[in-house]
Amino acid sequence: DGHQKWVDFVMTFWHCDCICCVSEKAFIERYQKWCKRKGHHFSEEKALDIYAGSCGHFTTLPKNDNIKLLINTAAQQLLAGKTTLAALRAEITRLASQLPEYETVRAMYGVGETTAAQLMAEIGDVRRFPHRSSIVGFAGVDPAVDQSGKHETQSTSTTKRGSPHLRKTLYQIVCTYLRKAPADEPVYQFLNKKRAEGKPYFVYVAAAQNKFLHIYYARVRECLEVFDAQQDTSQG
Repeated sequence: DGHQKWVDFVMTFWHCDCICCVSEKAFIERYQKWCKRKGHHFSEEKALDIYAGSCGHFTTLPKNDNIKLLINTAAQQLLAGKTTLAALRAEITRLASQLPEYETVRAMYGVGETTAAQLMAEIGDVRRFPHRSSIVGFAGVDPAVDQSGKHETQSTSTTKRGSPHLRKTLYQIVCTYLRKAPADEPVYQFLNKKRAEGKPYFVYVAAAQNKFLHIYYARVRECLEVFDAQQDTSQG
């Protein structure tokens, strides 16, 4: 819903003296009650880290009502922005889920609710792209040409001529592949192959983005064709 633990924390423990002026045991108990009241996960190890980090500091701001008001006002404004953003994301996801290809996109590895909506919003109807290479060019993850006479570079940067928002979403998805290393996923297999060949980081990441878009294009286009056929059958 937009709430973040650290923002909620600052609104209650707005000064380090709110922590270090009580005993370690008293703070842990208070922190545990606060987590339960706010619906956050409690970790005694985290409580000890916070307590240790709050002790021994030289404070630059006094602990008074004016400073408390300033910090709480800033935290409330940040929370209001985060809450609005969360509501917008929920609405985008709701709208995206009404489209026939949503479940197909959502089922792809590394794609969550937010990234599914972002992909669909940035790419639009895949049928407007005549070929798989067209969608790759639209995203700007196709390799740039660096060739002159007999000179030809083996590894070039991407063109970056398309949507920067789409490239950011693709990068987030590829990072999921890098973290999870799913050996049976074709995108990761392709990425790992390029990495084994000694390709630089951004080269094999761009290659993985390219591969992902190829699969996205094929699966979504097939899904839409099946959906259109079903619509024609029901209307006929």
